[in-house]
Order: sequence, then structure tokens, then C-alpha cells
Amino acid sequence: MSRILIAEDDRGIADFIDRGLRAAGYACDVVDSGAIAFEMARSGDYDLMVLDLGLPHMDGADVLEQLRALRVTLPIIVLTARTKLADRIRSLEGGADDYMPKPFQFAELLARVRLRLVDRAPTDSAEASFRLVRDDLVLDLRTQRVEVDGHTRDLSRREVGLLETFMRHPAQILSRAQLLSQVWGMDFDPGSNVVDVYVRTLRKKIGAERIETVRGSGYRLV
Repeated sequence: MSRILIAEDDRGIADFIDRGLRAAGYACDVVDSGAIAFEMARSGDYDLMVLDLGLPHMDGADVLEQLRALRVTLPIIVLTARTKLADRIRSLEGGADDYMPKPFQFAELLARVRLRLVDRAPTDSAEASFRLVRDDLVLDLRTQRVEVDGHTRDLSRREVGLLETFMRHPAQILSRAQLLSQVWGMDFDPGSNVVDVYVRTLRKKIGAERIETVRGSGYRLV
């Protein structure tokens, strides 16, 4: 299991990323100090770091540059509210592997995390990380296709995210709020019925009986 260090001082954002990455199968540690993030990142215990720039005690840009000066090759995704071109250039020239502005969609962050981890993984591990298997359901995250009873069907990006969430939590009841958070991101309208709409389209492709409605609670993969 890959270990990810989340360096973010906004507790709400940090918890949101932590929950999402854990749901996707990663082990995470969260720190809210640049100085602590620097020490932990150089320990060799992590496979990737998600780094905010506006950290107390040591700015994220300094954390990044000092790690690279020590030849620490840990993949680092900068996730920040700083959107000026100068900040982007400094981060990328300082050794960032990727740069994402806030606000962000979790699905995009997860895709970038996977990309950086696959770049470092052996071929067989990389292949396995993109395929989810639950009984006779096989989901390929790269091709956005699902195999059901030997038949392959194409899925939209949102359908992939929704089915992935169900397959990583088999038999678990997932509320609409949880599904909105995991698949659509923290800035999506919680009053929307988009989850119900996509559950209906997903049922048509994998079989209505596979996703159960739990009245008053949400949905679960059966």
C-alpha cells in the first residue's frame, strides 16, 4: 500500500483529501507545519506528498526547494491557493512534479496521484492499480470500461468515479453526501440530485440489481 504525506494547514481541506485518498486505498499522514512536513518527507517513509504552499513555520516553496537540494526524489504535488504565474514557475522549477490550484476537484487530484505513483511502480503493480475486481465486475480505470458478465461497456468519467467508490466499499452503505464528496469534489452543491441521476445510468450498464437503494441512507453495491 502506497503511503502519502498530506501537508495542509486547513483542517477541512486536509480531512477531505485524507478521507478521499484512504477510500482510494492509500495510507495517509496529515501534517499542518512546513517544518514537520520537511522532516517527514525526507524520512524515506512516503511514496508521494501533497504539499500546500502556505504552511506555517516553513513555507511550502521552501520545503520543496530544500528537499530537492538534498536530492530527495519523493514525488510532490503542489496543491495551493496561489495562482500567480510566478508561484507556478517557482514551484515547477523548484522540483514540483505537478501543480494544482485551489479550489479543486478530488477526482482530478486522485488521477494525478495515481499518475505519479505509477511512474515509480513496477509494471505489474502499475497494471494492478488501475484494475478493480469485485466478483464478476472488472473496472479498468485507464480505459474507463467495465466488464460485466463477460461483456465490456464504456463509462463516462463520473460513472467510473461512482463505480470505483462503490467497488472500494462493497456492501457498505454510502450516503449521497459521501458520494458527492468522493466523486464530485468539495465544491459541488450538496442539494443536487446528480448522484441519483448517475446511479440510474450506472445501473443500466452494470445491472439494476447490483446497486441497492437503502431508503433514508443511500446506496450500496451488493
